[in-house]
Amino acid sequence: MRPRQFDLIAFDWDGTLFDSTRIIVRCIQQAVTDVGGATPTDTAAAYVIGMGLMEALAHAAPDVPRERYQELGARYRHHYLSHKDDLNLFTGVLPMLADLRGRDHLLAVATGKSRRGLDEVLQTVELKSVFHGSRTADETAGKPDPKMLLELMEEFGIAPERTLMIGDTTHDLQMALNAGCASVGVTYGAHEPHGFEALQPRSVVHSVRELHDWLLAHG
Repeated sequence: MRPRQFDLIAFDWDGTLFDSTRIIVRCIQQAVTDVGGATPTDTAAAYVIGMGLMEALAHAAPDVPRERYQELGARYRHHYLSHKDDLNLFTGVLPMLADLRGRDHLLAVATGKSRRGLDEVLQTVELKSVFHGSRTADETAGKPDPKMLLELMEEFGIAPERTLMIGDTTHDLQMALNAGCASVGVTYGAHEPHGFEALQPRSVVHSVRELHDWLLAHG
């Protein structure tokens, strides 16, 4: 077996492992409409995926006054929870993660989700004990701040050059660049890939199968 290039592989969650982009866009749009803001376009709502919740909603709803942000966040959570059982892992994610664990990679999640929201999905039978660690925006700092990656590297004693970040947004890839880590962009999630190359990913892949193959060959 080829020696590992990366000891720690960190994944974004929504749009990278979890097929949730369309539902998140719809929930953002409904929440903004609920508090009287102009409904953001699909592109504008998708752009903020990966940011911390309040930062994302503020960006998506620039006409909503700051004093209504708490209500805006509550309406988003209401709509999201009503759809939580609709969310699914992308096909091929579980075999990919199993192969990576079999090669003794450390696996982590670095996400804009809340700790409560991430813990709920990680307690499912399929995902329990799959990941060695995780960081969420509400317990550290939102992307593209590198803090969550820096904390994961410190937790496991892994150097930046031995760490890989995988994500579907420019926020993910910029976070990796800010942390001194390599990255891979995936195009099947929230962001169009035209902004990826400027952020120096090792690769840009178009499906979970392609990501799986790349990691076996280069990870």
